[in-house]
Amino acid sequence: MSHKAAVPFTPLNIAVLTVSDTRTLQTDTSGQLLVERLTEAGHRLADRVLLKDDLYHIRALVAAWIADASVQVVLITGGTGFTARDSTPEAVTCLLDKQVDGFGELFRQISYTDIGTSTMQSRALAGLANGTLVCCLPGSTNACRTAWDGILAQQLDASHRPCNFVPHLRMAVACESRE
Repeated sequence: MSHKAAVPFTPLNIAVLTVSDTRTLQTDTSGQLLVERLTEAGHRLADRVLLKDDLYHIRALVAAWIADASVQVVLITGGTGFTARDSTPEAVTCLLDKQVDGFGELFRQISYTDIGTSTMQSRALAGLANGTLVCCLPGSTNACRTAWDGILAQQLDASHRPCNFVPHLRMAVACESRE
């Protein structure tokens, strides 16, 4: 039994970015799944945006969210593969104060049961920047489901023991959904 007192659930303000050259908000099943999962869990959608796979546009938006005191978590889906257009990790890595190396490792371990060795082509990553958790996920809806169900649901829940990311996040100012 843990000597730590139970901690109540804390709703977080989460922004969702889909990086895609082909999807629209209407056809973005990956971003929609993340929005559904986070709201069903009791969190708040801070913003939702779809951008073409452009390193500088991605970097600018994520940097703005990191600077925004009302955003505590940024979930990015898409642009983590190896095609010439995939640039999400390059756009985001330089913004991070600390990388969460275990995130990508755990994501690939969990994904292995579904997609086998193809999981090594995922460049999923996460890190902390200015008290904001930034997670880069593959663009497939199944990959987003795997990440949320297998990692994020617990790590974004203040009551999860023995530890979670909530204590590392800045306290958010009031947020109204921008969707």
